[in-house]
Amino acid sequence: MAVQIENLGSLDRKMTLELARADLAKAREARLAQVGKTMKMAGFRPGKVPKNLVEKQYGMQVDFELQFDKASELFYEECKKAGVALVGQPRLEPKSELDAETIIFDAFFEVLPEVKIGDFSTAEVTKYTTDIGEAEIDRALDVLRKQQVHYHPRGEASPHGDGGANTAAQNGDQVVIDFVGKIDGVEFAGGKAENFEYVIGEGRMLPEFEAATLGLKVGESKSFPLSFPEDYHGKDVAGKTAEFTVTVKAVNWAHLPVVDDAFALSLGVAEGGVEKMRAEVKENLDREVNRRITNLLKSEVMDKLNTLCELDVPKSLIASEQERLVEGARQDLMQRGVPNAKDAPIPADIFAEQATKRVRLGLILSDLVKQQKLAATADQIKAEIDEQAATYEDPKEVVRWFYSNPSRLKDIENLVLEDNVIKFFTSQAKVVDKPISFEELSKLN
Repeated sequence: MAVQIENLGSLDRKMTLELARADLAKAREARLAQVGKTMKMAGFRPGKVPKNLVEKQYGMQVDFELQFDKASELFYEECKKAGVALVGQPRLEPKSELDAETIIFDAFFEVLPEVKIGDFSTAEVTKYTTDIGEAEIDRALDVLRKQQVHYHPRGEASPHGDGGANTAAQNGDQVVIDFVGKIDGVEFAGGKAENFEYVIGEGRMLPEFEAATLGLKVGESKSFPLSFPEDYHGKDVAGKTAEFTVTVKAVNWAHLPVVDDAFALSLGVAEGGVEKMRAEVKENLDREVNRRITNLLKSEVMDKLNTLCELDVPKSLIASEQERLVEGARQDLMQRGVPNAKDAPIPADIFAEQATKRVRLGLILSDLVKQQKLAATADQIKAEIDEQAATYEDPKEVVRWFYSNPSRLKDIENLVLEDNVIKFFTSQAKVVDKPISFEELSKLN
């Protein structure tokens, strides 16, 4: 048996494999004998078909399979001997006839690239800092209050009042309307509805609709022109002006719960009332701030790694990553209930840039982790799991849940590994601290 390796480019290689047909004779006889044990043919009992008939029917198939198997086996043996850092599976191409005395295969494959790690001391990254004060806690509580909002008809007595003397629709009110739209005096599809409900100011309706409804009382109507944008999703009306008439059927004012001990109890704060609730809200906000700051820093570090490191990216890994992204997109469509999503044509090319970046970064991280010994340790993994579990009611059960599934543990391991990379990178690079408000921070993610 002989082997030759040829360099076809930066990562592409060709290995020429030569096999002596005589060396396969014993294996060929054994495989044909195995086939003969189960072969069925009219006039013979199962397993009793003569060897010459087995040979006639299955000889070429056995030759084909055996030669490919042996070539593949030889390929991996030679890669191991030569210390080849193989990427993916080889493509085997036979270069000789099935009955040739010397069987020749060309194996086309890619090798892992050399990663040139740049000088991290030349990089600069931003680490945001955010303080959570009473104002941020108040805003968070307002959001929680709005999640428990309920509505009462304006002007009618309720356990929470009547909403005031003004019964006209106001910003923040929930209104129920009938509306009809006409273009050149003719109603159009989708331009009419009854008992349509929305909250003024939420932005669910076009601004002209909300402006027309403001100030109307139950039973009152108003007509107004509405010009649809050129890029409006309804092509039949896009760029046209319609005359709408709205009739208000109900006006309901919003009642938000008061921030008191009862409200705290409704949020699951059994003891400690408002004070304990505010402390828990701050704790949650601090955790959210840390998560956002960490994600922003991680994203910037990963971008810097991509910029500072040089390598060629194996085409086979890009293709595999594109397939994963296509499958992920298809699964997402299926979860959204898109019809025929399972068979939806999703071209892999649209993920080429994303796939290349992912593969490139994965190779960089792998090399950096190996060079700097940044792999996650068992203690680090345990600490991360304990930290995540501490936010749940039964931490021990959450810990058990993580350790009971290898894929969950792998996710935690990858998370710790990325943290190790970030710590190493920021220890080398220039880190600029930048104070920022919680609202500004929220817009960055």
